[in-house]
Amino acid sequence: MKKKILLSVLAVIVLAAVAVFCVFSYKYFTSAKKVNIVTENKKEDVQVSEEPLFTKENYPKVDASLATQPLTNAFIKNFVDKNYDVNSIKYTNTHPAYVDLINGKTDLIVVTEPSKEELELAKEKNVELEVIPVVKEGFVFYVNSKNKVDSLSLDQIRDIYSGKITNWSEVGGNDEKIVAYQRPENSGSQTGMLSLVMKDLKIMEAKKEDLIETMEEIINLVSNYDNEKQAIGYSYYYYATTMYNDIDEAVANGIKLLGIDGVKPNNDTIADGTYPLNTAYYIVIRKDEEENSNTRKLVDAMLSDRGQMVAKEAGYVPVK
Repeated sequence: MKKKILLSVLAVIVLAAVAVFCVFSYKYFTSAKKVNIVTENKKEDVQVSEEPLFTKENYPKVDASLATQPLTNAFIKNFVDKNYDVNSIKYTNTHPAYVDLINGKTDLIVVTEPSKEELELAKEKNVELEVIPVVKEGFVFYVNSKNKVDSLSLDQIRDIYSGKITNWSEVGGNDEKIVAYQRPENSGSQTGMLSLVMKDLKIMEAKKEDLIETMEEIINLVSNYDNEKQAIGYSYYYYATTMYNDIDEAVANGIKLLGIDGVKPNNDTIADGTYPLNTAYYIVIRKDEEENSNTRKLVDAMLSDRGQMVAKEAGYVPVK
């Protein structure tokens, strides 16, 4: 009899211990995630909370470029509510986002660096911009997947887009005329092309048919081997790979990213800076933003261990 009572007591204790363990585990794994953060070349396990930081009501008004919308959506879902309907957010894209920020209609934007015209507009409006890297990025060039050329030097790229090199045979390809697509002025891609690649060199004036409105359209054109096997285009790494692959995997497989000076763009070469055309996506706010405002709190959250983990999970390369 005593033995049965003892076994019953032990069973109750074991069940209670299991229940406590389950409750603890549930709270731990639903409130935090572990992520490897590199600090001074040392990896540490950091616990990152998933508790809401903002409400829908006090979350700042955010705008973004096409290639950073998945990033800002990921931030909103993590910082506010994982069930947030991001399809309800109205984004305007790079240049309109800068204009709205400068005019005080938006609190924070996540975009490429400001163009010369956008900086001039800010100066005209007596607005100083604060530009802060949030994730690393690479500026990439691509050709049709069946093009013989796998890599170009930065000087060759510049010569193609200044009109000095006009045939693929001059850079190791077939004897075919190069069709060098461009993007419109003030688009994020064109700003990157001018500041990162051409710098002080003058880019050739694009023919009307070679000036393509969207990044998606250029990829569609270059991937079509029958019509555009001789074309070259440019974009940002995230859009040309992760983002476009989600749009149309078959078309994404029809292009080939070129190495630059022998280095292929990928998450590792962008992260360690060995890819020559390294850049970033930036948080941009007005410099006169109040010190303890929700906008500045959002900047801090995006740059925190938690924010960088969110960026990495969304497919971007963390800035730190």
